[in-house]
Amino acid sequence: MNVFLREMKANLKSLIFWSLGMLFMIIGGMAKYATYVGSGQSITELISKIPGTLRAVLGFGNFDLAKASGFYGMLYLYLLVMTTIHAVMLGANIIAKEERDKVTEFLMVKPMSRSRILTAKLAAGLANIAMLNLVTMALSISIVGQYSQGESITGAILILMAGMFVLQVVFLFLGTGISAISRDPKISASIATTVLLVAYLISVAVDMSSSLDALRYLTPFKYFEAAPLLATGGFDAVYVVLSLGIIIVSGIATYFFYNRRDLSV
Repeated sequence: MNVFLREMKANLKSLIFWSLGMLFMIIGGMAKYATYVGSGQSITELISKIPGTLRAVLGFGNFDLAKASGFYGMLYLYLLVMTTIHAVMLGANIIAKEERDKVTEFLMVKPMSRSRILTAKLAAGLANIAMLNLVTMALSISIVGQYSQGESITGAILILMAGMFVLQVVFLFLGTGISAISRDPKISASIATTVLLVAYLISVAVDMSSSLDALRYLTPFKYFEAAPLLATGGFDAVYVVLSLGIIIVSGIATYFFYNRRDLSV
């Protein structure tokens, strides 16, 4: 039995639905941009009238919304939330579903070690998030390019997609780590998504108050924000190291607890 192919097949329908979700999100977002531009009003002026707290919650940031790249930078936050939810739920479910679906005994009697089974599952998880990232990138370049009016947007989208992929990997491994540690496979995904939600709320709180700026290191959502990525065209080394640290620690926890837990059948 090829565990990798089994996982890829099991998650194919979910991947298609998430890809369609990204398509509708990008089309809807850029359609709003076209509406604003076509109205003849200044988008930046309209946004400036919104209270600062609400702008922080909505992720407007300090973008030049008159440009397609700036508007996409604002839309990027919502795409990021969607892809990280997919990643953390995928990570939690690829560990927990064997017990939840009562097929653990079937899997464990195969001539494969737990570590080998887990590695195949993680490889399938990485392949899934990579494909969703590539779909999002292709859709973004294609759709945003139609509104760019000669502006070069490919480079900006590529750097944003690279940051998105790192966060997808971070939350995939957070999901697997939480699921491996959890004794109840039925609530693993709920715990993982709660952790993601808390991380997102912390990032919003940091945007709302400069006094909370030190908390940015606690939330991966502040590691690869659109505004600094578009401004500098590169990653902050501190955030890259923090991301790698989360991935490594979560990966070690996944293997350690998965290999030592008593799996229910």
